[in-house]
Amino acid sequence: MVPQRKPKQETIVRPAGFTSNLSSMDVPRVGIAAKKRKRRIIIIAASALGLILAAIAISRLKPAVPSVDRSTVWIDTVKRGPMTRQVRGLGTLVPEDIRWIPANTEGSVEKILIWPGTKVEPGDVILELTSPELEQSAHDAESKATAAEAALTTMRATLQRELLEQESKTTTAHSAYEQAKMERQTNDQLAKNGLVADLVYKTSKIKEEECQKSDEIEQKRLAFARDSIEPQLASQQAAVDHSQWHGEWSRYARRSSSGAGDRNCRGRLR
Repeated sequence: MVPQRKPKQETIVRPAGFTSNLSSMDVPRVGIAAKKRKRRIIIIAASALGLILAAIAISRLKPAVPSVDRSTVWIDTVKRGPMTRQVRGLGTLVPEDIRWIPANTEGSVEKILIWPGTKVEPGDVILELTSPELEQSAHDAESKATAAEAALTTMRATLQRELLEQESKTTTAHSAYEQAKMERQTNDQLAKNGLVADLVYKTSKIKEEECQKSDEIEQKRLAFARDSIEPQLASQQAAVDHSQWHGEWSRYARRSSSGAGDRNCRGRLR
């Protein structure tokens, strides 16, 4: 067994001249630990609140203006006027608006006059198509138009000739009527004096009546001939206009089949 060692008694050694005075001893303060704990909690809470507010403020801040090199910036006074911006890049240039120009009729491509990328104006021929049926139709329409115009000219000449003939007949009938009238008037005087036979006198009166009726009929024929000229010419003119319109349409279809640009089409061919 190991014998236990007794602890040494501690003794307080005071320096020489030290005098004990109980009134100068420290007085214990009550609640110091609680106050320190409360202060620590307040500091931590304030710090946490400050961090939250700082985080919110930082999140609401706008992005900072990027910095640029001074040599790449052109500083000048702002003025009103056009601003040209040139941007270079790799890619394929495509049009914003695409307008197709189809041919009105079927045909075979004979020649391509304008290739994609070329600037076109109204009336430019893009390509030429061949269509035997369309060519034949156009020639037939032009022939019909020419024939209709010739028929109109012939009809106008015929009507004018017939009108002149009718005027001549009317003049002859009126002259015969005037002669018969003068003869009857002469016979009237002779009959009063008994110098002409009764048969001759009656014959002159009948002749005057016949010539008067012939004159009236020829006058009506002349008026009818004059009034019928315009309707006949108008009817033939309508046929000419129809033939010309058909010929124009055939020529337009032929130009369209050749790929002629529309009168409102302007730009670049894609």
